Amino acid sequence: MSTYKIKHITRYSYTSTVIDCINQIMLYPIIDALLEVRNHEIRISNDPVIENFVDYFGNHIGVFSVIKPHTSLLIESVADVITKPIIFPTDDMDASSQWEILKELKHHTAYMDFLKPEYFISHDEVKNILCEFINEERTPLQNASALSEYVYNNFTYQKGITSVESKTEDVWQLKAGVCQDFAHILLIFLRMFKIPSRYVSGYICPKGKEMRGEGATHAWVEAFIPNYGWLGLDPTNNCIVNDQHIRLAKGRNFADCTPVKGTYKGSGEHTLEVSVEIKNGNTRKSSEKQGLPKFSYQVKNPGEPINSYRYNLEVQQQQQQ
Repeated sequence: MSTYKIKHITRYSYTSTVIDCINQIMLYPIIDALLEVRNHEIRISNDPVIENFVDYFGNHIGVFSVIKPHTSLLIESVADVITKPIIFPTDDMDASSQWEILKELKHHTAYMDFLKPEYFISHDEVKNILCEFINEERTPLQNASALSEYVYNNFTYQKGITSVESKTEDVWQLKAGVCQDFAHILLIFLRMFKIPSRYVSGYICPKGKEMRGEGATHAWVEAFIPNYGWLGLDPTNNCIVNDQHIRLAKGRNFADCTPVKGTYKGSGEHTLEVSVEIKNGNTRKSSEKQGLPKFSYQVKNPGEPINSYRYNLEVQQQQQQ
C-alpha cells in the first residue's frame, strides 16, 4: 500500500469585480477496491455551499456559486489517500474468443460511448500504419499495449505546443503534446480497432522513479479487456496504471472530465494559477516554488464586460503535465 497527501490549488484573480460566479468541480478521488480516501476537504473562498451529484459516468461532481461581488476565487482540495496495487490480467483466454466478446459490446449501452470513434481526417492513413503491427491474432491486451507504446515512442512530450482547443488531428500532425494529447490519440487508436476505451483524469504520484506528470494533474486511458475489465494504460509513461495513479474522473474525452469549469458575469480579463503538491512519506514533489503556483495563465479582456466563459480554463488544468 502507498499513502499520499495531495494538495491541489486553483486560484483566479480578476482585474475588476465579477459577480454571479457558477462553478463545477471534479476534484473527488474515485473510491474503489484499490483506493481509500482517509480524509478529503475542499475549501473555497467565501465559503459557498457545495451541492453534490453523480453524473452519467459515475463521477462525483460538486457545484457551487459565489453571487456577491469579488475580485478573486480560491479553490483548495486536500486529500489523504491510500492506494493498493492492481492485479495484472493473466490474458490466458484465446485471442479469437476475446475479440468475439468485444464485438458483442457494441450492443451494450454501457460501452457504446466508449466505442464511438471521433471524426479524424487522417483515419485511413493512421489505420494503414497501425495495421502493420495490430491484428486479431494477438489479444486485445497485447494490441492495446502495443498502441500505447506506439504513442510513447512516436510522439514527443512537449509542453506549450498544444492547448485544449487543439484537435486530435493537430496532435497527429505535430507528433507532440502533453498527456491530455497522448490520451486522446490513444483513444482514437483503440476505438479504431473496436477496443472500448475511456479518458481518465487524475494525478500520478511520486514513488521512486521519476515519471512524466508527477506533481500535477495527469491524464491517461482505460481499455476494456475481456475476462478482466477496465485496465489503465498511461501512454505518456508507457506503463500500465498502478497504485501511483489516482483517478478523479472518467468519460469519453477531456470535456467529460474537466477538473474545474464555470461561468461568471464581468470582464473576461483574469489570471488563472494552478499548483499541485503531492507528498509520499519523506518524498515530496511539488509544483510550488517560493509559495507561488508554477502554472499561470492570463486571459486578456475581449472587450466590454460580458457573461464570459472561463476561456482556456482546461488548458491550465492539463498543460502543466
